[in-house]
Amino acid sequence: MPRAIWSGAISFGLVSVPVKLYSAVSRKTVRFNQIDSTTNSRVKQKRVNAEGEEVSYDQIVKGYEISKDSYVIVTEDELAALSPKASRMIDITDFVDQVDIDPVFYDSAYYLVPDELARKSYTLLSQAMHDSGRVAIATFVMRTKQYLVAIRPIDGTLMMSTMVYADEVVAAEEIPGLEELNEIDVSEAELAMANQLIESLAAEFDAEQYRDSYRDQVLDLIEQKASGEVRAIETSDGDEEAAVVDLLAALEASVSAAKQARKSGGAGTKRARRSGRAKDSDDGDEAFEEEAKSA
Repeated sequence: MPRAIWSGAISFGLVSVPVKLYSAVSRKTVRFNQIDSTTNSRVKQKRVNAEGEEVSYDQIVKGYEISKDSYVIVTEDELAALSPKASRMIDITDFVDQVDIDPVFYDSAYYLVPDELARKSYTLLSQAMHDSGRVAIATFVMRTKQYLVAIRPIDGTLMMSTMVYADEVVAAEEIPGLEELNEIDVSEAELAMANQLIESLAAEFDAEQYRDSYRDQVLDLIEQKASGEVRAIETSDGDEEAAVVDLLAALEASVSAAKQARKSGGAGTKRARRSGRAKDSDDGDEAFEEEAKSA
């Protein structure tokens, strides 16, 4: 059962709504340990300095590299003095239009769950935000880190997403190869065919039909090997160099294939859910939850 990772209150104006924070995402990945192939024993890592000598944990300090091999040492006490003041408040500073927030700013998602006595004020806030089409921008402190967050009304609940700061977003102008796109011209015929292809593949988004096929295959392989099965693994030499094709012809062929797939029902077929036959690890928001434990 999900557990609360933080408790506090939403604060806006003179109103305070006590809430608990639950992770809305449970990330799945397949984790491997490093094993010595000669003994099948677990490989352990040690902290060593540049000379190869092992360093005990109490000898390790934080250093910020200002030039190659030159560091400024910062103590834990110095960092503690600069830490934001601990608070149990999610302080709403603004209500903005949701369409004004570029999705690149969203990070991890969490459910805000009200205390029993705060359900009415929670519902009132959620409905008012829904009716206005507004999203709340707020800040709150978890241990030593201040988070910028967006709170959105979703089907009668409030969902909070941590956000990255503006100076953490890489501007498109800094990415090589994007500036040349302004010089590319497309014909009206190509654009019309591209639009037709998009329409032929248009559908309502259903998250359940998408699967991490690589993770599923890895778990299948692990299950087979654990049960003693051995199978041949086909290897690939990599993608062959793509042939240069006529863009318009390729679009026309794609539209035709998409229409045929729709007629046969292939495009609408949902992927079957895979039962949990092998153990995957759930490492979603581990760092965030570690901070919550210590808060």
